[in-house]
Amino acid sequence: MKKLFIVVLCAILFGCKKDKADNFSDITLTEYAPVAVSKSVTKKVFVHVMPWFETPETNVPLGAWGVHWRMANRDPNVIADGKRQIASYYYPLIGPYASGDKDVIEYQLLLMKLSGIDGVFIDWPGLRNVTDYILNARNSESMIAQLKKVGLNYAIVYEDQNLKPILDRVGQAKTDISYLESRHFTKSNYEKINSKPLLMVFGPQALLDEASWTDVFSVLTQKPAFFPLLYQSNKAGVNATGEFAWVGSGNTSALTNFYNNGYAGLKITAAYPGFKDFYAAGGWPGALGWTIDHNGTNTFNTTVDLALATSNNYLQLVTWNDYGEGTMIEPTKEFGYSFLTSLQQKLGASAMSQAKLEMVKRLFDLRKDKANNADAQKALDQIFYYMVSLQFDKAQELLNRF
Repeated sequence: MKKLFIVVLCAILFGCKKDKADNFSDITLTEYAPVAVSKSVTKKVFVHVMPWFETPETNVPLGAWGVHWRMANRDPNVIADGKRQIASYYYPLIGPYASGDKDVIEYQLLLMKLSGIDGVFIDWPGLRNVTDYILNARNSESMIAQLKKVGLNYAIVYEDQNLKPILDRVGQAKTDISYLESRHFTKSNYEKINSKPLLMVFGPQALLDEASWTDVFSVLTQKPAFFPLLYQSNKAGVNATGEFAWVGSGNTSALTNFYNNGYAGLKITAAYPGFKDFYAAGGWPGALGWTIDHNGTNTFNTTVDLALATSNNYLQLVTWNDYGEGTMIEPTKEFGYSFLTSLQQKLGASAMSQAKLEMVKRLFDLRKDKANNADAQKALDQIFYYMVSLQFDKAQELLNRF
């Protein structure tokens, strides 16, 4: 009798509260097509993504935190004040993560979409199975596999510097670029300029003459629209379609000089939140010895404004997640969602807001919290499809059931 009284009292006070994750058997999953975010800015906005982060679970076969979280002297297993010790002055809002984690990718791509971003430029290492390159390539494929469901495009930024240690640089580049053509260039959401697949190179740094790039592209059915870094197109000669801007010590004056110079090719502009590399503190070579103060969101806003004021059609955000150089715009403990909400405003995505970005974070947290609950995951899948189709009321209604 006493036990029955307690059960009845619980029902009165707490509404017979059970684990809400038991209440999703009524969900029939509907996969909605992505709907584009309405913006007043018509320029194409892409964000540069580093796919090189690993956790002990994903860093096979080493079973340790990936080198980009550690550098030479950090240990993410050390936790102080609720944060892991990582090789960065800044800390991801979701903590250090694996770039190939499907929940992380979902979180990142939804945030991008709801911030007005049209696609990703993926920093791609090539196919050589050395250091962590093969893991980076694997993570790139994992992100690419989810892009179309979110409604985002993509293009590759080739790291030809990874060819430096080998003798047959052109031969390896042919293998790498042939793979890209067979696997990616013909996809409907691979970004194209004048019907040619967009291919960027972070340099060039290993293949330094026109003849080499002509030889590399000779194996392709169609030459790409090829973009080296700013002022480096001479190394590709007639193969270069344009150049892309990047963060540099000259900051806005360097950007302005690039935008106003007489180069006849196409230009991809750049915007960034600041620059503060961790290389010296992390025990790595390559410390650049200069910084660009983030100054809240002021540096980001200024560089976005500079880019939007040009006649160039593409803007590359530098970067989504380079924590080692402090150029990340994804949400962090230090900056919150501020870069993304600023971007929403700059692009005229008036229907978007921080509240919608916070819904994405809530979805991510529930993915992890309910990882072993199939019914809950089905409901979260439905929330994902509501979000990509911009049905936020329905997404919030279902989130409220957790």
